[in-house]
Amino acid sequence: MSRSVYLSLLLLVITDHQQVTSRSHVPRNQRGVGSAVRALNTTLTMMYQSNNDECDLVMNVSAADRCAFVKNTPDCNLEDGFLNYLNLAFCLLPPNLTPLTITLCVIWLLFLFILLGLTASKFFCPNLSAICTSLHLTHNVAGVTFLALGNGAPDVFSAMAAFSHPHTAGLAVGALFGAGIFVTTVVAGSVALVKPFAVASRPFLRDVIFYMVAVFWTFLMLYRGTTTLGETLGYLGLYVVYVLIVIISAYIYNRQKRLINSSVQSTAQIPAEFHSSDDDDVPCLNGGTVQQEYESEYRPLLPYSESTSQILLSSMNPVDSRKWRRKTWSWRALKILKTPLEVVLLLCIPVVDPDKEDRNWRRPLNCLHLTTAPLACLITFQSGAYADYLIQGQFPVWLLMLLLGFFLSAIAFCTTTNDSPPKYHSLFSLLGFLASALLISAAASEVVSLLHMLGVVLSLSNTVLGLTLLAWGNSIGDCFSDITIARQGYPRMAISACFGGIIFNMLLGVGLGGLMQMVETHNDVQFETDGLTWVLAASLGLSLVLSFVIVPMSQFHLGRNYGIFLLVFYAIFLIIALLTEFGKIHFV
Repeated sequence: MSRSVYLSLLLLVITDHQQVTSRSHVPRNQRGVGSAVRALNTTLTMMYQSNNDECDLVMNVSAADRCAFVKNTPDCNLEDGFLNYLNLAFCLLPPNLTPLTITLCVIWLLFLFILLGLTASKFFCPNLSAICTSLHLTHNVAGVTFLALGNGAPDVFSAMAAFSHPHTAGLAVGALFGAGIFVTTVVAGSVALVKPFAVASRPFLRDVIFYMVAVFWTFLMLYRGTTTLGETLGYLGLYVVYVLIVIISAYIYNRQKRLINSSVQSTAQIPAEFHSSDDDDVPCLNGGTVQQEYESEYRPLLPYSESTSQILLSSMNPVDSRKWRRKTWSWRALKILKTPLEVVLLLCIPVVDPDKEDRNWRRPLNCLHLTTAPLACLITFQSGAYADYLIQGQFPVWLLMLLLGFFLSAIAFCTTTNDSPPKYHSLFSLLGFLASALLISAAASEVVSLLHMLGVVLSLSNTVLGLTLLAWGNSIGDCFSDITIARQGYPRMAISACFGGIIFNMLLGVGLGGLMQMVETHNDVQFETDGLTWVLAASLGLSLVLSFVIVPMSQFHLGRNYGIFLLVFYAIFLIIALLTEFGKIHFV
């Protein structure tokens, strides 16, 4: 018998003796049995901790002892996130109601995915577009930097949140690889099925080559099980090289195009906005003209000015009655579910829209944003770590932010009008960008913590959760948007978004996540790999190599046969991944 067991038995006897002395009014047989059971539970928990400090062992304990195990195991106390989902799963309700708790957590997970998508599409991307307009950035630079960040914000922030804890780093790798396979097979295949087209040769080859290099570099880091600071900076530098090549190639192409156009004399001059590059570097549509025509159609014939209260109420209403009448019942049902959340976001995050004539200036609401947006930033920064911080131990920082916000709101309200935005209105886009970015980061941390809990409860690895739930949740919006763009007659733009966005997600997700972990721990990043990780890396690399070979052989024409091939490839990959996870396929 080992020394730890002797000490445990001695602790049991001492505990029993102390409780008998202090609670002499309880019958002796009940005192002995109760103290023995409590001490035995403590002993089992201590033995689990001493043998393996892993929270995954909680499912090996009896249902009645799981709550105590979670509370006494340091590995179960995740610091990231507002809630400890393992405590909720095992301690909130009785053990026989654990399935109900898991069901509620899954519903909460769906809500978090909706929050991520809504914040990124309605608040993060428009403010980024306004910042690009204010800085007078070209479309190519904006497309591969700010707009790529807007489209890939959920993936990047989820990966950075996963890298903050060593045991969830596999979740980041699984999510990035899983999203890469999903986008390059399911989304690209769906675009080819919906709208067969001829892809732009040079941008396609450029994106595929850079993505293959990024995947191979990630594979090397996973194979060694660690990465250094120099390698992480080089990983980020690869994206800088990609951006420079995009900018230089677009500049050369446009310069050659201008020379050709200047040499050819035509009677009708083509407007500048219809000069489009074959590169299709920007995965978004410029809807400024369409938006202005749409608003002018419903503009009142006679001058009409709303009062301040009417402006406030209308700006807080996320439902457009004109769109509501034209939409389907499914869109209306989803809009009803999202409306309360969108109202809260409208109250906390300002949005500057450069496509509108008034740049979305809403005087009462924007003045209120000077109070609510800083508070939202304080609450969401590092999951509320500084929300209850006291300055010199006496004055709460949230009260200081509230008073300062009231002061700025009063000044802005007294010095502006309802009709025209002030000169500093563009600064609201920076405030909205910061507030939405911190909210996305906080929601991503909750998603990672929640998926880690589901992995523990369902005995699934973080990698399989990353390649399924997290990858699908973060990529489903890209899937629908790219298919919609393809149906509208822009398949090149859709396929460019498929490959260009995931390069950004891979390089910045792993690079920034690893760099942040190095800064916090002052050590190299360690990767925990298993057989499923190699299935992910091999499948993603094989899909890119096959696309690199098949597409040029078909003269860069993406037809329905190619789309069916990609969908079948993803189905086979998913079957192999799940069989590997459940132990049916083993890799040495």
